[in-house]
Amino acid sequence: MKFLATRLPGVFLIQPEWKEDERGGFARNFCRQEFDAHGLNPDISQCNISFNRHRGTLRGLHYQADPYGEDKLVRCSAGAVYDVALDLRQKSPTYRFWMATELTAVNRHMLYIPVGVAHGFLTLQDDTEIFYQMSVPWHPEAARGIRWNDPTFSVIWPEDEPIISVRDRSYPDFAP
Repeated sequence: MKFLATRLPGVFLIQPEWKEDERGGFARNFCRQEFDAHGLNPDISQCNISFNRHRGTLRGLHYQADPYGEDKLVRCSAGAVYDVALDLRQKSPTYRFWMATELTAVNRHMLYIPVGVAHGFLTLQDDTEIFYQMSVPWHPEAARGIRWNDPTFSVIWPEDEPIISVRDRSYPDFAP
């Protein structure tokens, strides 16, 4: 696997090294030893799938409050997404900065998102599925979010009028 640092410390784009032969292909997409070597939390306590019927569906930007902050490994298993990570770590040199990348079933890339970084995505195709691995179980009382179009962050999305839940659309303006 290739671990590519992004502009946000601790956020990595991970590219499986795909090997092909006449039968098809193979790649490793998780290795505890390699995660440890890159300083990433290799613990997985929960895995989730998000299926999205329509192109233009936006989910996020989500995170869990302490003491239930979670590290996430996100992969697109069908379709394609514009995946966003937003740094909410007050002591980080990139506090309030964001980055985005395309995760697709074709490129098989993954995004590692550490504790303190919010996550969201916008589907670029119908019938898109995302597979998440998380370091801690979800705690509904710790669930938090940043509104997708909060002017504090000015995240640029490839869709002006996404399909979005009432909850995600209703988060208040950010207050540190």
